[in-house]
Amino acid sequence: MNVYKIEAGTAQHIGNRPEQTNRTALFTGARAPGYMMAVLADGVSGGATASDQVLLTAKQQFDLFKPGDDPSVERLQDLLREIVLETHTVLKLNGVTSKIEPHATFVGLIITPKGRAVWAHVGDSRLYRFVRAECVVRTSDVPYIEHLVGTDKLPLEAARNHRHSKLLVNVLGNSRKEPFVSVGQHDNLAAGDTFLLASDGLWHFFTDAELGAATSKNTPRQASELLINKAVERAQGKGGNCTMAIVKLVKPPKEVPNYTVERMRRAV
Repeated sequence: MNVYKIEAGTAQHIGNRPEQTNRTALFTGARAPGYMMAVLADGVSGGATASDQVLLTAKQQFDLFKPGDDPSVERLQDLLREIVLETHTVLKLNGVTSKIEPHATFVGLIITPKGRAVWAHVGDSRLYRFVRAECVVRTSDVPYIEHLVGTDKLPLEAARNHRHSKLLVNVLGNSRKEPFVSVGQHDNLAAGDTFLLASDGLWHFFTDAELGAATSKNTPRQASELLINKAVERAQGKGGNCTMAIVKLVKPPKEVPNYTVERMRRAV
């Protein structure tokens, strides 16, 4: 197994919006030692109610998760699907009582102590995986478009323009349509791997190469400050909520040999 340590952080900027409706968090599992989860949600309608519920449900489900010795990829993906579907149900019920239908996007990442990453997303919040500065994974709407064409018998061009129809929007909380969850995974994680979870208020302003360069050359905190400042600059006063979570795998510091420590003590 490759040896690495995890550096991670989250960051947000309200942009030019009156309210911050994005939410993001990093979790450790109460019953899953060595596991971590990153979650990001964008409240599309109904304010921050929907994105708050995403994080609440994610933490509750992750705290209940008992992985056992070596959970399969399918089981980890099912955990992310359960978070989506449970949140979706709660949001629909909230919409009935409040008369305002809250919607949210979702992107979630689980990293196991055995070097496996599993992720899922719904909507236009994205997950990127970089190997050093190179983007090797970027989530997209392609699986959802293929799902629309195959299940709803929509012409391909109509499916590509699905955002223009409220009936076809892929979000949590939509009372007209169940969310479609796209999943992915990667084994044998190593130092140099970096994951970026980003709302559209962030990724809209950057190329893959720019995001890769920023995350590879900086700590998560430094990268987030750099990216937020640049996004605000490029938005020219018209940017939305800007939110991200960065999970970076780096080489652990080398242990100092005992004899070196002893020499240092003597010198002191």
